[in-house]
Amino acid sequence: MSKISYYTAEGLKKLREELNHLKDVERPKASQAIGEARDKGDLSENAEYDAAKEAQGLLEMKISKMEETLSNARLIDESQLDMSKVLVLSTVKLKNQTNGMEMKYTLVAESEADLKTGKISVTSPIGKGLLGKSVGDVAEIKVPNGTLKFDILEITRD
Repeated sequence: MSKISYYTAEGLKKLREELNHLKDVERPKASQAIGEARDKGDLSENAEYDAAKEAQGLLEMKISKMEETLSNARLIDESQLDMSKVLVLSTVKLKNQTNGMEMKYTLVAESEADLKTGKISVTSPIGKGLLGKSVGDVAEIKVPNGTLKFDILEITRD
């Protein structure tokens, strides 16, 4: 059974654009590379042909996986989300109890995660630890070197 993934409108659009790029640009390039390698002679000893065929196989596998992801993708209706708890698309302001550092993260689908922009996956250890928490709660998150404790300071939707 395939797992359902939840996306923002922006994330879904990005996924579709990437899939279209693979199909419309990369797939023809792979076919062309195979054709060029085939024209170079004996296929039994043609490493270029073998490499091109392998690259095409990997590309087709990636396209297939993305199509499956898209078929199981669901758009999140942001207007229906509960603002009192941390959910997907929540922006959470946290305070690390150990060092007093404050940070802000937005919880997103795994494929949209980008730590540089403060977007973390709901399936990451921190994301899982924050889900369902409310302002004032303490999130205890197990990480490889122990347990981190975060105070939930604020929950918003950006």
